Amino acid sequence: MDITIHPRKLKGTIKAIPSKSQAHRLLLCAAFADGPTTLLCPQTNRDIQATAECLQALGAGIIRTDDSYRITPIQALPEQATLNCCESGSTLRFLLPIVGALGVDATFTMEGRLPQRPLSPLWEEMERMGCRLTRPTGDTIRCQGKLQPGSYCIDGSVSSQFVTGLLFALSLIDGNSRLQLTGKVESLPYIEMTLRALSMFGVDARQQDGCYHLAQARFSTPGTIEVEGDWSNGAFWLAASALGSELVVSGLNENSPQGDRAVTHWLSELTAPCTIDASDIPDLVPILAVVAGAKQGATFINAQRLRIKESDRLQTVADLINGIGGKAAVTADGLAVQGGEYIGGTVNAAGDHRIAMAAAIAATVCTQPLTIVGAEAVCKSYPAFWADYVTLGGVV
Repeated sequence: MDITIHPRKLKGTIKAIPSKSQAHRLLLCAAFADGPTTLLCPQTNRDIQATAECLQALGAGIIRTDDSYRITPIQALPEQATLNCCESGSTLRFLLPIVGALGVDATFTMEGRLPQRPLSPLWEEMERMGCRLTRPTGDTIRCQGKLQPGSYCIDGSVSSQFVTGLLFALSLIDGNSRLQLTGKVESLPYIEMTLRALSMFGVDARQQDGCYHLAQARFSTPGTIEVEGDWSNGAFWLAASALGSELVVSGLNENSPQGDRAVTHWLSELTAPCTIDASDIPDLVPILAVVAGAKQGATFINAQRLRIKESDRLQTVADLINGIGGKAAVTADGLAVQGGEYIGGTVNAAGDHRIAMAAAIAATVCTQPLTIVGAEAVCKSYPAFWADYVTLGGVV
């Protein structure tokens, strides 16, 4: 789907959609709880649905209503299961060690760029601790065997999703285990989100001597729990306000563990040239770069991991900005964006939801129309984005 947006500032009040990151974690906890859970989640998306359907394949009962998920925990595990992760890195990286902990012979199927996204060093650590992992085809992974209790160790500089997957797994393995992280731990707020989700369901991951200590846990249901608003997607509307639109974004928890709540700080910093460390906020780079290009410019560092997202986000963000009249260049570890003005033109979303949404916000300050090729990419995290954009006055 290609759409053309005519320059227009946005105006109105918009409620932040539910946090995709938190929804994944709460669905997983609920699937292993000691009773049914109602997860209030008024909007869903392809990634959240992928996790829900994988849990159904493992034996959980999950019913989607208009505004919630009703989860009946797993009672009996299948001997074998096929889990379709679609394009969701969270679904794959969380559930791979979980099925290893459960001892289910599971085949994961993947779509889009997901088969190319790294699984090392999680892969090697799982094999060291009892699992056998293979790639039957280019877009499938098979996990056999069962993880054993003991001392786990993983480099935290590659992906916090590996850490989250192991924290869940070690909560399900018989006996006591510990998890040590090495290297510079990236996206630490996402690990905190996992610890808080586990705590909501009565699971304590103690930290001692630089390690997380876990024992086989009894997950207790909170009954009904609400998914909080998503700072990652709310960031697009907040950025539009920083560029002159008159928007109020409701439903965002200022005390959230979500690292992307830092968007408010960085938007205020972009009134002058600045350097932004992307270590803990990789998902904010596309929209912050767009704002920087329309203001005073910015340099983004420690952003190498953006090359292995739904697109090579360093390149696609640079292409977005350059394609509409701005100036941006990929550097060794990030982006250099010059300040200036946007004219308009054509942007290829490259199958990446955050590129499509960032382009839509850039269109509000262009002098000429902006066309987005592959605008349907927003469905990965925010299917209602275009409807909300029009409701707020966008001309599509």
